[in-house]
Amino acid sequence: MRLIKPVDPVPADRLGRVHFIGIGGAGMSGIARILLKRGVKVSGSDIRASGILTELRDLGARVHVGHAASHVKDVDTVVVSTAIRDSNPELGEALRQGLRIIPRAAALASVMAGKTGVAIAGTHGKTTTTSMLTVALQKAGADPSYCVGGRLVTTGLGADEGTGEMFVAEADESDGSFLMLAPDIAVITNVEADHLDNYGHPQAVQDGFARFTERVGRVLVVCADDPGADALVAGARDRGLKVLRYGTAADADYRVRAVTPRGLGLTFEVEGPGLGPCQVRLGVPGRHNALNATAALAAAVELGLPADVVVEGLASFTGTQRRFEAKGEAGGVAVFDSYAHHPTELQADLRAARDVVASFSGGNGRVIAVFQPHLYSRTRFFADEFGAALGLADEAIVLDVYGAREDPEPGVSGALVARKVPLPPERVAYVPDRTRVPALVAERARPGDIVLTMGAGDVTELGPRIVAELGGA
Repeated sequence: MRLIKPVDPVPADRLGRVHFIGIGGAGMSGIARILLKRGVKVSGSDIRASGILTELRDLGARVHVGHAASHVKDVDTVVVSTAIRDSNPELGEALRQGLRIIPRAAALASVMAGKTGVAIAGTHGKTTTTSMLTVALQKAGADPSYCVGGRLVTTGLGADEGTGEMFVAEADESDGSFLMLAPDIAVITNVEADHLDNYGHPQAVQDGFARFTERVGRVLVVCADDPGADALVAGARDRGLKVLRYGTAADADYRVRAVTPRGLGLTFEVEGPGLGPCQVRLGVPGRHNALNATAALAAAVELGLPADVVVEGLASFTGTQRRFEAKGEAGGVAVFDSYAHHPTELQADLRAARDVVASFSGGNGRVIAVFQPHLYSRTRFFADEFGAALGLADEAIVLDVYGAREDPEPGVSGALVARKVPLPPERVAYVPDRTRVPALVAERARPGDIVLTMGAGDVTELGPRIVAELGGA
C-alpha cells in the first residue's frame, strides 16, 4: 500500500455506473450500499463469496466472485480499495479503457457531498466513536447517513442512507485518503505512529493529521489527553476553527471524571459548555470508551442536539462488531473478540478485560489473550510494544502474522512478538497453526477466566470455535 494522492470528489449523481474492485470490504460495501439506495447502478467483485456480497446482490448490485477484465464492461467509474494490487485484471482493463478510477475515500467524499458532514479520525477509536455518534443521532430522531469501518450491533449494518441532512463517516488515515474529505465537523481521537510502511516516520503521521484539520470547515473536536491530537489545537485555532478539547485534563472543554466500570459497561461524569455535571452510562466496557463517548457527545451538541437527548442515545449504544464483542460463554469462561491490532489498542482492551473479569468472577479469574499480528511491517515496527502490551494478560497465545496485502518478510513472524512478552515462559505460547488454538485455550482456561481474541485478520473466526471447545462440542 502507498499514500494516495487526494483528488477532487465527483458528485455522486455524476459517477454513472460504478464498479467496486474489492466490494466485500467494510468500507467499500458501505459506500456501494448507499449508492444503491440512491438508485445508482452498482457492480463489484471480490476474491471470495460472503454474506456482504449476498446483501448487495439483494439490493440490486451485479456482484462477481473472483476478478476478471470482463467485469468492468459498461462501467463509467471504478472504485479501488487499497488492498487491490496493480496486477489486478479489472484495474488493468479500467486503465486500458481510460475509465475514471478513484480510491474508496473519493467515493465516500462523493456520497457525503451536500450533507452536513462529520468525520471521525484518529489512530484508534474512530470506529467506535463514529458508531456511538451514529446511534446517538438515530435515537435523537436525526436519522443520519453513515459509513463506519465496522458493523453496528443495533442495525447489523456498517453503512446506510438516512433521511436526515447529516452524514457521519469514519475517516481512514492509513493511506492518507482522509485528505479527500471536507467535513463541517471533525473529531480526532488521537495521533500515534502507525502505518509507517506508508508514512515512513512518525512525524509524517502527525503532519498528515495537521493537513486533515485544514480540510475541516467549522469545528474540530480533539482529545486533550492525547499529545498528538492536542498538538493540532493551536494551528486549527489560527485558521479560525472552533476547537473543543475533551478528556480528563483539568482544562478540557468537555471534562471526563469519575469513570467507574460496571460489569460489561461503565458510568462516568461529563461537564462541558452549558452542561453541568451529568452522568453518562455506557453498555460497553473500557475506560477509553468514556473518552470516545465524550467525543461523540461534543460533536452531537455542535450539530444542535440537546445534550440530555444525546446522553440517552449513548446509553442505548450496545457496541460494534469486533470491538470487544461477546462471542459466548461455556464452562464458566467468557469469550470476546476485538479488532485491536496496534499496541495501544491491545493495552486498552486488555485493561478493559481486567475490569470485566473483576465483575465476571469476583476478581478471581484470569485474562487469556489470543493475538494475531496484522501485517509484516507493523509486526517488525512494533514487536517490542506488542509484547509489552500482552504482558497485561495472565496468559498470551500469539499466532503467526496475518499478512493481508503484504508479502512475507524473512525473519518476521509471531515469534518476534511472543519472545517479547514479559510473562513466565509457561504462560506464553507461539502457535503458528491457529487450528490448535481452541484446544489449547480449553486446556488452559478455568471457570471465571475470560478469553480475548485480538487482531484485524481471521483470528475473529476463533471465538465461536473456542466456545465450542470449552463446551465440549
